Amino acid sequence: MHAKDILIDGFGRVREEVHAAVEGLDPDDLGFRPASGANSVAWLVWHLTRIQDDHVADAFGLDQVWLSRGWEERLGLGLPRRDTGYGHDPAQVAEVRVDSADLLTGYHDAVHEQTLGALRALTAKDLERIVDERWDPPVSLGVRLVSVLSDDLQHVGQAAYVRGLLQSADA
Repeated sequence: MHAKDILIDGFGRVREEVHAAVEGLDPDDLGFRPASGANSVAWLVWHLTRIQDDHVADAFGLDQVWLSRGWEERLGLGLPRRDTGYGHDPAQVAEVRVDSADLLTGYHDAVHEQTLGALRALTAKDLERIVDERWDPPVSLGVRLVSVLSDDLQHVGQAAYVRGLLQSADA
């Protein structure tokens, strides 16, 4: 099995979990925060998707789906164009509200498809290419992709946890 196949499988699992985390939730459920400083399902899914979009686009020299395919306007969050949610304080998290789960999954699916397209063309040598020299050691494409995958999995797990809290409160 080639490393790209493992990455494709990993990002596919993220997509499945994103859909499971938001399925059937209404706008209030998506915006539910179990405490004033906590993240909502909407923020978590939007943020993990923005990070994947931003980092994959940068690493492969692609346009961000958020900016190039109208998702910024469709979600209508009123944030700065290149905002990914990194460093958001609780007030900024609270502002990330969406009208439907379909908007979140639609954006995620579009980013997922762009990610898969980039991954399918990878060679083993490509994974060694340096994509960020601001770190010591510099970050290779392979390390960047594993980092994004790790971040995605952590955030989608958090979204599933918040969903569980919400559902247990409703029971």
